Amino acid sequence: MLPRRYTRISRLPRTLLFDLLPVLLLFYSLVEVLSVRRALQAVDQTAEHEAETYEKGEKIFISSIHLHDEQLLRAHWNDALLSLVEALGPSNVYVSIYESNSRDDTKGALRDLDAELEHAGVRTTVVLDPSTREQELEGDKHAEGWITTPAGEQEKRRIPYLARLRNRTLKPLEELESKGERFDRVLFLNDVVFNARDILALLRTNAGHYAAACALDFRHAPAFYDTFATRDLDGHAPLSTRFPYFRAASSRHALTHRGHDHSTHSSSSDAEGTGVLADGAVPVASCWNGALAMDAAPFYTKLRRLAFRALPDGLAAAHLEASECCLVHADNPYSPGRGVFVNPGVRVGYTAEAYAAVNPGDGRLWLSAWDIFYGMWENRALRLMAWGLDREEVVVGTRVGLWEKDFRRTEPGAFCAVDEMQVLRNDGWAHV
Repeated sequence: MLPRRYTRISRLPRTLLFDLLPVLLLFYSLVEVLSVRRALQAVDQTAEHEAETYEKGEKIFISSIHLHDEQLLRAHWNDALLSLVEALGPSNVYVSIYESNSRDDTKGALRDLDAELEHAGVRTTVVLDPSTREQELEGDKHAEGWITTPAGEQEKRRIPYLARLRNRTLKPLEELESKGERFDRVLFLNDVVFNARDILALLRTNAGHYAAACALDFRHAPAFYDTFATRDLDGHAPLSTRFPYFRAASSRHALTHRGHDHSTHSSSSDAEGTGVLADGAVPVASCWNGALAMDAAPFYTKLRRLAFRALPDGLAAAHLEASECCLVHADNPYSPGRGVFVNPGVRVGYTAEAYAAVNPGDGRLWLSAWDIFYGMWENRALRLMAWGLDREEVVVGTRVGLWEKDFRRTEPGAFCAVDEMQVLRNDGWAHV
């Protein structure tokens, strides 16, 4: 038996360690928060520089669909788009907009925009579909795009409908190509608050080297919004709507560190072929986030022109759904080599209040020290709990695997799928 004095001394280091642990963790967190703040400030500075030094010349095809957006259009969107086309050069831009089913005066707001774009010398295709949602829900309920819900009802799927509308806006791209005109980028804009500077910076993400580049979008800031279409570089859905969002280390570290190494992609996807991406280029497998710029090349591929689509009805019948805005990256042959990136220096909002909250101006950071501290530790806890495969990924993987075996087909966008069923309704859409 050890002498009592020796036992007391042997316990001292252990007791001291437990006493110091909270202090050490606090010190570590303080250093981490300061480091992340510097990284985010560098991202904003890069975005500002890229927007200020943007040189006109690229030909940009702008695509957008609208529903019940009159207030946003008249208050923000129309003016922002007019400023953007002026910055890009009116002769370099084509605007294609599709509207349908709106019950407010979205059509009137778009007519006003079309007239102003024409006055500015911008070519446009603005389709104002007179059909109603009630008419949309009529027809052969056993046709493609309809599904039997758990309640036994035949209802129209939401995602095939959205994919069809997005493809409709791309028709002029194909028509202009037949006349010998091609575009460099396709820019997709949702019903979000933005300004010209945001989009110029987005177009210059990673010095312009990308297959696709997305903003971050917010409805209730600072909570990130578009988790349905976003997947990290390992194909996982965001762990949380709180910063730093991602489970994959490559995506997460790119968001929280400066001048990050990008060894997981080929060097062709970085800005200078150095294996190091520019600040503001967070590698992911897919994203949309209210504003998306894509290399136009895959939309011109003759054998298999890139287009929006939904999961097959057979998979949807297994209570699976995937965003058309995620599947387009899964189908894009340029995604693996050129990369898909989120640019956290470009932040858009679905309301003016959300936009102002994440774009405070005057050099101020859009996240507080507490947001960073809490988010980093929450992310660690969620990663620990999600170690291995999470439940939904197992469910989705099993259902997709059974479908692939039964139908002898493969689904390249399986990583986009979630355990949901989404259908159109007269007043919008619903989970069933």
